[in-house]
Amino acid sequence: MYQVEYSKQLEKFLDRMDNRLFARFERARLKLQENPYRTDLDIKKMRGHANDYRLRIGKYRFLYTIIENRLLIYMYKAGARGDVYKS
Repeated sequence: MYQVEYSKQLEKFLDRMDNRLFARFERARLKLQENPYRTDLDIKKMRGHANDYRLRIGKYRFLYTIIENRLLIYMYKAGARGDVYKS
C-alpha cells in the first residue's frame, strides 16, 4: 500500500472542490494507493518526466510523482486541463 502526500497547492484545490468531485477524487485516490499503475483509471505517464503521471477526473487533471523506494505518491498539482500543465 502506497502513502499519498499533497502539496500546499493541491490541498487548497481540494478545499475548494465541490462535494461530488471530491467524492470521485477520493475513490480514485484509494485505488491509486493500492496500485498507482492501474489500468481502470484514466492515468497517463507524462512525457519528459521520469516518474510523473496525470490522473484525469472529469475536466480536471491531477499531477503526481511516484517515489518507489518510499512507496509514496506525491500529488503536487491540480486544475483544469488548460491550466494544469503551465508552469
